Formats: sequence, structure tokens, C-alpha cells
Amino acid sequence: MYDLTGFQRDLLYVIAGQDDPHGLAIKEELEEYYEKEIHHGRLYPNLDTLVDKGLVEKGQEDRRTNFYSETRRGTREIEARRKWENQYVDLD
Repeated sequence: MYDLTGFQRDLLYVIAGQDDPHGLAIKEELEEYYEKEIHHGRLYPNLDTLVDKGLVEKGQEDRRTNFYSETRRGTREIEARRKWENQYVDLD
């Protein structure tokens, strides 16, 4: 996960936190977090990067709607990242 941008990492976290979200649901979630509009030209190429890296799978709901789900590798990468973060940030 070290080679992902912060935006890509946020995409992965949003996908992991939802049940097979479609692109618009991911976009809306990130817009709420970032408090600004996320353009399709930024969203979909970054989703494709996560698919290409094997962290996310893309499926087709219908002719116009894709959905995304984390892969086992994506889950392992999130777990490793959280473990690494916990070395430095103790919230207790």
C-alpha cells in the first residue's frame, strides 16, 4: 500500500467499508469527507489503478453501473497499514 496515493488509499478504505459500492456511492462518500466535488476524471482512473494492482475487483451491475469490492489482497494491505499506523499513533 506504500505506493498508493492518499486518495487511492481513501478509495480503498471506502470500498472496504461498504457492501460492493458503485462508483457514485464511492464518489458521494469521498465528497462528504473531502468537502468538495470529486470529478469523474479523478475518481475512475484511480479506481482502475486499484483494480490493476489487485486490491479491488470491479463487477458490472448493469450496462451503466459498475460495483467495486476489496480483494483478499486489499484486506491484507489495509490490515498491514493499520498495524503500521498503530506503531506510531496510540489512541487509547
